[in-house]
Amino acid sequence: MIVLGLTGSIGMGKSTTTALFADHGALVWNADDAVHALYAPAGAAVGPVGEAFPGVVVDGAVDRARLAERLGRDAAAFRRLETIVHPLVVAGRLADLEAARAAGVALAVLDIPLLFETGGERAVDAVVVVSASEAVQRARVLARPGMTVERFEAILARQVPDSEKRRRADFVIDTGGSLEATRARVAEIVGMVLSPGWKRPVRSLSQPDEPPH
Repeated sequence: MIVLGLTGSIGMGKSTTTALFADHGALVWNADDAVHALYAPAGAAVGPVGEAFPGVVVDGAVDRARLAERLGRDAAAFRRLETIVHPLVVAGRLADLEAARAAGVALAVLDIPLLFETGGERAVDAVVVVSASEAVQRARVLARPGMTVERFEAILARQVPDSEKRRRADFVIDTGGSLEATRARVAEIVGMVLSPGWKRPVRSLSQPDEPPH
């Protein structure tokens, strides 16, 4: 099974792009969805997050708005949260990938917004970066309900810059054009990585039969 790590800054079109990969039969694993499940009632992160950040648990679930308010721009608080949540996310990802491998899935795409920030690029066969111009990104993000310029800038400050992501990518998908252009680029990448002669990038540390970790 080929495992691609897909990442990109906020507003770059990751959701649309992963849906296009799914159209080709790829298993799509979404890090944000995994965190939502961990924060939901009976989720494994509810207890430890509630202990670390009193007042953020409401009706047995982590209230993401309250948690965001508690975190603010406190880098130490973000790191504390990551030490709680990241191991739980990784464990769930490994279990899902093992199930996919056992089922004979040929291609898995891991949608991980903080792929580079967490060192996840070392555990996939290749990295796909979804990108667009700054103007397109800004327009998309500020059109979201409840989004402010301050919040947008705070999110960007925690992410590896788009230019650096593109530099470190094995494949770049520019979503600033038409949907058909994006669809064609996805099809091109799928064809390349599933072809018998495709060689994994040298910087990848995963082996053909080794699950990402």
